Amino acid sequence: MNWFTSLLSSTLGRKLLMALTGLFLILFLIVHLIGNLQLLKHDGGEAFNVYAQFMTSNPLIKIVSYVNYILILLHIFWAIMLSRHNRAARGDERYAVNKNSSDWTSRNMGILGTFIFIFLVIHLKGFWYEMHWGGISVENYDGKEVKNLFAVVDRAYDQWWYVAIYTFSMLALAFHLWHGFASAFQTLGLNHVKYNPVIRFVGRTFAIVVPVLFALIPVWMFLT
Repeated sequence: MNWFTSLLSSTLGRKLLMALTGLFLILFLIVHLIGNLQLLKHDGGEAFNVYAQFMTSNPLIKIVSYVNYILILLHIFWAIMLSRHNRAARGDERYAVNKNSSDWTSRNMGILGTFIFIFLVIHLKGFWYEMHWGGISVENYDGKEVKNLFAVVDRAYDQWWYVAIYTFSMLALAFHLWHGFASAFQTLGLNHVKYNPVIRFVGRTFAIVVPVLFALIPVWMFLT
């Protein structure tokens, strides 16, 4: 176990954990987006409510959800540790760093991550907390009672300030993914002159399309 402890306490080990947890969270974003897109169906929220019921009642999905929460915390924790280590390693030289040597997103991953974390706290309070402990009405679909989570979402997206926070947070997520996607593959050693352009293209496409689709949902619901 000494090698494992040494790995986790090393900069390389922390970067590996950041990369692995980051890639898992990227997969989570895809699944979460597919579910959220059900909100755009003109069916009174039935598709979204049925989807939410499945995601919150399936034992396997619930286990994956708990793993996801743990990985989010680990991702944040190791990000803080890496930032502190990098600042300590640079010392006063950080003020002399040429800002043109790296892009804006790579220099501000910590700030972007902080914005995203604040949004997650607000988001979980508004939806996850309400889902478990809020007074939510129930809909009946083919004889099966399902929590009307669509109504909770609909009320939230009817408030301009929440839509504004959501949209701004998706912008922060886009910048975070812009650097983080390709960086994760590079950290894992998947770095080859032949495949780097493909990874960079897929990563930047993902960093644009996914946050835009996420932001589109509350904006569309607010306007309509």
